[in-house]
Amino acid sequence: MKIREINAMRGPNYWSVRRHKLIVMVLDLEKMEEYPSNKVPGFSERLKELFPSMYSHRCSVGEAGGFFQRVDEGTWMGHIIEHIALEIQTLAGMDTGFGRTRDYGEKGVYNVVFSYMEENVGRYAAKASVDICNALIEGKDYDLEPDIQKMRELREAERLGPSTGSIVEEAASRGIPWIRLNKYSLCQLGYGANQKRIQATVTSETSSIGVELACDKEDTKYLLEQAEIEVPRGDIISKESSLKEACRYVGFPLVIKPIDGNHGRGITVDINTYEEALTAFHEAKEVSRRVIVEKFIKGEDHRLLVINNILVAAAKRTPAHVIGDGSSTVQELIDTVNRDPRRGYGHENVLTQITVNNLTKTIIEDAGYTLDAVLPKEERLLLKDTANLSTGGTAEDVTDIVHPANVSMAERISKIIDLDICGIDIMTDDISKPLSETGGAILEVNAGPGFRMHLAPTSGLPRNVAAPVVDKLFPEQGNNGRIPIVAITGTNGKTTTSRLMAHIAKMKGYRVGYTTSDGVYIQNRLLMTGDCTGPTSAEFVLRDPTVNFAVLECARGGLLRAGLGFAKCDVAIVTNVASDHLGLKGIHTIEQLARVKGVVPETVLPDGYAILNADDDLVYEMKRGINCNLALFSMDENNPRIQALQRKGGITAVYENGYVTLCRGAWKMRIMKAENIPLTYGGKAPFMIQNVLAAVIAANVRGISIEDMKAALETFIPSAAQTPGRLNLFEFKNFTVLLDYAHNPAGMRALQKFTDNLECSVKVGIIAGIGDRREEDNNEMGSIAADMFDEIIIRQDKRLRGKTEEELIKMLDDGIKMVNPNKKTTIIPSEKDAIIHAVNNAKKGALIILCSDVIPDALDLVQKLKEQEASGEKVFSE
Repeated sequence: MKIREINAMRGPNYWSVRRHKLIVMVLDLEKMEEYPSNKVPGFSERLKELFPSMYSHRCSVGEAGGFFQRVDEGTWMGHIIEHIALEIQTLAGMDTGFGRTRDYGEKGVYNVVFSYMEENVGRYAAKASVDICNALIEGKDYDLEPDIQKMRELREAERLGPSTGSIVEEAASRGIPWIRLNKYSLCQLGYGANQKRIQATVTSETSSIGVELACDKEDTKYLLEQAEIEVPRGDIISKESSLKEACRYVGFPLVIKPIDGNHGRGITVDINTYEEALTAFHEAKEVSRRVIVEKFIKGEDHRLLVINNILVAAAKRTPAHVIGDGSSTVQELIDTVNRDPRRGYGHENVLTQITVNNLTKTIIEDAGYTLDAVLPKEERLLLKDTANLSTGGTAEDVTDIVHPANVSMAERISKIIDLDICGIDIMTDDISKPLSETGGAILEVNAGPGFRMHLAPTSGLPRNVAAPVVDKLFPEQGNNGRIPIVAITGTNGKTTTSRLMAHIAKMKGYRVGYTTSDGVYIQNRLLMTGDCTGPTSAEFVLRDPTVNFAVLECARGGLLRAGLGFAKCDVAIVTNVASDHLGLKGIHTIEQLARVKGVVPETVLPDGYAILNADDDLVYEMKRGINCNLALFSMDENNPRIQALQRKGGITAVYENGYVTLCRGAWKMRIMKAENIPLTYGGKAPFMIQNVLAAVIAANVRGISIEDMKAALETFIPSAAQTPGRLNLFEFKNFTVLLDYAHNPAGMRALQKFTDNLECSVKVGIIAGIGDRREEDNNEMGSIAADMFDEIIIRQDKRLRGKTEEELIKMLDDGIKMVNPNKKTTIIPSEKDAIIHAVNNAKKGALIILCSDVIPDALDLVQKLKEQEASGEKVFSE
């Protein structure tokens, strides 16, 4: 078996609009296509022995053991690999259960689709599952544990931490979209100009002065002392020669810690001799240049969490420890604790497994024991010097018993240090009493405090501490941080409709970011070039903090490669669906292509609009999958589909009596005469009128007035600047050049209808075969060209996309000969040479029609040739 490719979906996609995280593996079973599971001796038994937990897989049978029943009866290896990939993720602590295996359209080749939690884990699971299946087929032993551990490590390296993750999940539950901005914990909540940012539990509204103060323990302690808040006596030193005096001043027992430390690094507690202090001093110096020597306050470690100056949670923390039973060694006691099902690797469970490192061994030795020593019954042995959950500690929620005096003190501290999210470490015997009565003290104030101990305490009530963070970032009722998103898909017309919609929004005063097959624009500035119709380009726009309106062109390629770059949009436009790119990525029929395009309208928010072409059967059928308002456009006001929606009071746009007309119910609102809209070339380009109809509905449902629409339509001039590669006309002295992106049969036929209305003495077409299209598609392009042009020049694209130059030329030529074997045809592979040849040999009144795929290069050349003509040169050349 061979893996052809592995793609990771990260948004709504062809396989599922709701499940965004899917691995899609194209798997060629090769000879195993002839050997389902019941034809491989012993396969079922070996599978059940390696994965007894797979009994829970119900599969299509619908009950436990269903998958094993399918294996016994005989099922294909792609299906089995899907289940293995899901099960090994579950065994690694990532229980994710969606999968399906579907025919790719080639014999023995399948799309193996399964869900993942972390992308790199999903990719690893795809490869590992094939290796495991091969081993089962061959009857070889396979050790799962290395794969399971590797996936755990990949998960911990990639996943958001518990604190960041909780805030993101809370935001998502309120409909606030989010984007991860780096491989660590920097995340964006909301889109564009309405975004807020978090990094762990530091927010874009956190005071930088507050963070700096909290990181400087000396300044923190000084400010708290000035505010009459209980802090332990202490001193700050940087030299060993100052240590004795500091010990004398503070008095034993004491604690030594680095002034710039975090996460418990370099801290030593309960120091009772100068020798111990000296060792602790050097450990602290490894972390920070200056060291705090302060009184060791006896009691229990408490963490108070204050958000937006209000106490929201409190926890009592206990360092990792074991309790003796009089018969087990220390190591055996640790092993017993680690068998607690609540403990896992990293952050996968409520508690973290206790690891034995050099620090642990030193603490054990200082207590008079070794790992092999038997701990007396009921004796408690600490294994770590801090109470962090990440080192195996435990936490008990005590929020409800914190004394009001301590609550008030904590909230004062958050204002004194000026932190919107503040973790306060307190040592006291009893948090239900004021510190003044217990002799307790504030040990530390933390910026960016961890939430894990409050979200999932070992005992006591869990607290949703992420909620007040999101409340603070988005305080207005119903504010979800979104900006308007208009998403546009279809086979032809996407780019022009996107540009027109962006122009209308800009004229209204929005700061628009938009993506097209030509590039990404922020306002009018082209910031990325090339085909930018995929999820990466969409995210580029949605990340930009200057954008408050997004227009996103969404093409087939990005949808199949990674899904959409957003989960929800406000408006979706589907222009049409025609045969194009068939035979690629497992999409072999126009119905399958329509299902790909149909993903976009299915993502519209419930109060938004899906704007569909009522003249296109496949597009109109997409209404069955939407969960939003429906709007339709048509070139025929008598279209029954239009009339049915009008009777229901719906929004439609039609071309009637020469007008572009918007209708609400049966009420007509004429926008403009089509012939007065520059984009339609005096009404001669019907496909451009269709684009206008879709755009005016989108503008209307976004609250843009008819007057503003008219102003925008009048100023949207088809040109190399505003609509590059879309009906760009260049008037030379004796002939005309028309540049267009038409690259499929439907686009060519639309171009033919337009050019049939243009006066000329002869039509010369410059066309090219496309390497990633089927032979019949290129044949059809040649046939249309033979019917459309008087003379044809066959050139070649820069990218052959898997076929040879000779193959592509022959496909076009064969199509031409099917219509007219005597059609005058010239072959000039270079696009540049083909254009120059056509221009140099142009007859008076000729119309040269250039169908180009690399628009910028073609535009540059044609414009240069016009400049040469204007300068008086007789022959066009470089």
